[in-house]
Amino acid sequence: MMKIAILGGGGCFALNFACHLNALGIEHFGIGRSAPKAPAWWQLNHHYPYHAIHLVDQLPAALAVLDTEKPDIIINFAAQGEGAASFGEYAPDFYRTNCEGLVRLVEALRSRSYLRRFIHIGSSEVYGSVIAPASETAPLNPGSPYGVSKAAFDQHLQIMHRVHDFPMNIIRPSNCYTPGQQVHRIIPRAIICALYGQKLQLQGGGNAQKSYLHADDLSRAIMAVLENGKTGAIYNVGSILPIRIRILVERVGSACAVPFTVFVEEAPERTGQDSCYWLDSSRIGRECGWKQEVSLDEGLTRMVAWVSKYPELQHLPAAYIHRR
Repeated sequence: MMKIAILGGGGCFALNFACHLNALGIEHFGIGRSAPKAPAWWQLNHHYPYHAIHLVDQLPAALAVLDTEKPDIIINFAAQGEGAASFGEYAPDFYRTNCEGLVRLVEALRSRSYLRRFIHIGSSEVYGSVIAPASETAPLNPGSPYGVSKAAFDQHLQIMHRVHDFPMNIIRPSNCYTPGQQVHRIIPRAIICALYGQKLQLQGGGNAQKSYLHADDLSRAIMAVLENGKTGAIYNVGSILPIRIRILVERVGSACAVPFTVFVEEAPERTGQDSCYWLDSSRIGRECGWKQEVSLDEGLTRMVAWVSKYPELQHLPAAYIHRR
């Protein structure tokens, strides 16, 4: 029987993965920087052993938990996210969390004999804007401090595997979404605006293209890599085709039965916006048997149900929406 530690364990995608492990009957626990959140964000259907420990500021405490529990597998979701927010005064926070803090963690883990695999959740943003699907061997060309910080740690992990045989994998997902997600993200924000009569500021007219993946498919991808992936390998995980943000918002409107023109206003493009994120995910399909199962329309229906269940989501203060 395996035991899995989930780092960054309080985030929405980590919680989805915890639910996935529970359904499979796999023992697991989480370590995250924040205390458990309100029910709208703490989307769980089971008891989840969870330790509120800041992985960067309280690394010895996090290692003490790991040394007590001795997990075979560590899945790392811990990250300071979002490209646009990484410019300006907040840039150092991204390098500290996404690179420096994780480098210190991996150096400590190299001496832990109980660890069999470390799977790091990376980002499609390390490839930057593309005109064709990026494979795992594509050059890294990040367009924001966030992307640079993610790329730097990815490359550090590769060196640790090559030089020290550190048992790692990197999974680079496309833009994911799930109930419990931060509400400033485009899908929940658009749903809130459509359902509650607010106006969505569609940056750049929604011309950027991105690929969207439900967290259920990411959770299945992690297990597929754990079970069948080659140690040291990188795996992209995304939908086959990208979608223009404008089209995505139109489909949100359809899911909410609200016309696009009723809840959308065009706004200037955001800082550092890449024009297209698009992944070639054929390797994980070929080597691990993974494929996307949750369609965008099905996923949007689930997201609308979540927002409808928690009407308090429409009343969050701006500081929470933009900096959480």
